[in-house]
Amino acid sequence: MKLLNGDGDAKGQPGSLSSVHEQTDAELVAAVVNGNVDAYGELVRRYQDAYLRFATRMLDSHDDAEDALQSAFVRAFRSLSKCSDPSRFGAWLYRIVINECRTYAARRTRREGHFAADGEGDLARVAVPHPESQAAESAEIQRALAALDVDQREAFLLKHVEELEYDAMAEITGASVSALKMRVQRARARLREQLQDTRRTS
Repeated sequence: MKLLNGDGDAKGQPGSLSSVHEQTDAELVAAVVNGNVDAYGELVRRYQDAYLRFATRMLDSHDDAEDALQSAFVRAFRSLSKCSDPSRFGAWLYRIVINECRTYAARRTRREGHFAADGEGDLARVAVPHPESQAAESAEIQRALAALDVDQREAFLLKHVEELEYDAMAEITGASVSALKMRVQRARARLREQLQDTRRTS
């Protein structure tokens, strides 16, 4: 991301690369608002791997996930002064990433007319790498995950892959705890059904 390379006038300012690694998110946000692009590069470094993992599972495409995450980081950079609680930057950024994933998902659904899904015992395996011998099973689970409605897939991933509590999920998504619980429950049921159907026909 060219915006985040850290090459430019920001070097030498307080919070530049010599000290950003020790700073809190709130301190880094303040530094970025004051013009230090290097500080934003550190924020990106802290969150990009975890959020790319989430976006890849949401979109079932590494390329789309990278595009969505790039867009989210740009949006966050442009709106950073609107982050009302810099100490909660990670949650604020998560909301932007989720919204970008929703946008990409809707765009692709219109373009291709399809999506994917997951379920509970089988679902836990979505969170970990699979050996080559399990590649077919992993692909089966990912197809099931991709078949879920976007809201259900999002809730399922936040709960069972990212392992967030429902209160944190509600803060990030803007949905109520009761609605999120229902989405997770329905996602589990649909995933189990999908996987059972696939195995009966294979």
